[in-house]
Amino acid sequence: MLFNIVLVCIAGFIAAVVDAIAGGGGIISVPAFLIAGIPPHMTLGTNKFCATCGSLTSSINFFEYKKTNFSLLKYLIPFTFIGAILGANTVMKLDPKYLNGIVLALLIFVGIYSLLSRDLGKEDNFQGLNKKNLTLGIILSFSLGFYDGFFGPGVGSFLLFGLIGIFKFDFTKASGNGKILNFVSNITSLVLFAVNGQVNYLYGIPAALSMIIGARFGSKLAIKKGSKLIKPIFITMSLLMAVKMLYKITI
Repeated sequence: MLFNIVLVCIAGFIAAVVDAIAGGGGIISVPAFLIAGIPPHMTLGTNKFCATCGSLTSSINFFEYKKTNFSLLKYLIPFTFIGAILGANTVMKLDPKYLNGIVLALLIFVGIYSLLSRDLGKEDNFQGLNKKNLTLGIILSFSLGFYDGFFGPGVGSFLLFGLIGIFKFDFTKASGNGKILNFVSNITSLVLFAVNGQVNYLYGIPAALSMIIGARFGSKLAIKKGSKLIKPIFITMSLLMAVKMLYKITI
């Protein structure tokens, strides 16, 4: 058991570093929990518990370094929250596997488009809020809140891509704002897992502590290095997530 706890702590630290920078840490942490012998549903709940701790830490760091925009987030957070509640309730009734093909195609598109677009997220060209971008932002936050509560894979990539496309943020500010929205949907979904007894705290608490340390390190690195660091990791994680989902579909 001690070896397994150490394993999930190491994996959790690495996952949190990656997730704080560009999202996608779940492709590192979830397999680690499964290898440790935790059942699949319990793995998802335990990982959500740890990821919530990590995303909160990252959010605080981005906020401290003024990489978040609360004049925008005050409009988006409530819709992310509502979306996550509806998504978490819907997952009880529908099979998420039907989303696999759609999400796979979107992840490939996001990764390749970002790879080919040299100027994407390179500079912060945010010009303020208007009716159009605020409406699109609300639709984005509600949709991805619902998606994260219902299914989840790739939500970090979609948030970064959407915030850059709609508000013209650079990767650093998109990461900061996206991480706060991701925290809202994470904690909302976590409540459902916790109420249903799907969190293993014996593994979850030490892994969460490791993720807090990793998230703090990763977010500071992202703030310091900016788009030069975030963009290549963002592209890599988007495409790795697509490969993982393709593998799941084909087996």
